[in-house]
Amino acid sequence: MFRNVAELLEITEKQGISISEVMIQQEMDVQEKSRHEVMGQMDRNLQVMEDAVEQGLSGVSSHSGLTGGDAVLLQTYMNDHQPLSGTLLLDAVSKAVATNEVNAAMGTICATPTAGSAGCVPGALFAVKNRLQPTREQMIRFLFTSGAFGYVVANNASISGAAGGCQAEVGSAAAMASAAVVEMAGGAPKQSVEAFAITLKNMLGLVCDPVAGLVEVPCVKRNAAGASNAIVSADMALAGITSRIPCDEVIGAMYRIGRSMPTALKETAEGGLAATPTGRALAAKIYGMPLEKE
Repeated sequence: MFRNVAELLEITEKQGISISEVMIQQEMDVQEKSRHEVMGQMDRNLQVMEDAVEQGLSGVSSHSGLTGGDAVLLQTYMNDHQPLSGTLLLDAVSKAVATNEVNAAMGTICATPTAGSAGCVPGALFAVKNRLQPTREQMIRFLFTSGAFGYVVANNASISGAAGGCQAEVGSAAAMASAAVVEMAGGAPKQSVEAFAITLKNMLGLVCDPVAGLVEVPCVKRNAAGASNAIVSADMALAGITSRIPCDEVIGAMYRIGRSMPTALKETAEGGLAATPTGRALAAKIYGMPLEKE
């Protein structure tokens, strides 16, 4: 078993295998299941992601009324205009948003690594799918690669917004997606590591400040930013760009930043956007309470 990214990379280099293969073998050992069983479990997760994206792109709305319909707007915009950011990037954004809108509407999603950050991995995956035309197995491996990095973060830092801010949720999810994009695009394990580090560095310090305490605003749009960050960072890594700070040190920095972050900025809805006049007014409206005066 590997404990950190350095050990994960060492295994790939010594055995000449991919990051996804390392994670598949580890899951087989830990769960004491066959390759067929482990791959089947992940295939079911993939199906949940596909269904969520499809549902979101058909149009959903949350019970609070704070979110819904933005994934459809993005797809319509892409069909009617030439997006400034390019169709692949905006497709990733729309599918990340679709997933999180389904989550906000109490639909079924696959937490990657959490429900609040569930859009980054499928958003990136299903956008690059149209370009790279992967097999079903390659798509499943995409999730194992993502999971390998999520495993490291969960055991060395945090994937919880309540513990480490949104950097621990959307930041980790975006970085996981970026590493997996690199492998699917034919990059080396070292390049996946660089993509993860670059992505996470770009999201250090991101606070968790959900309006009304709901995983909607600004969470849905942060997944959109995370998915785009993932793809851009993957391209940087594939181009040969490296992170000057080693991946494990970036993860350690995120952990320390999360520990020093005020409680008001860690999923309590007491600070940040949740504490703005509009944020407080929305919370009061949703819960049918009078707006508190300062």
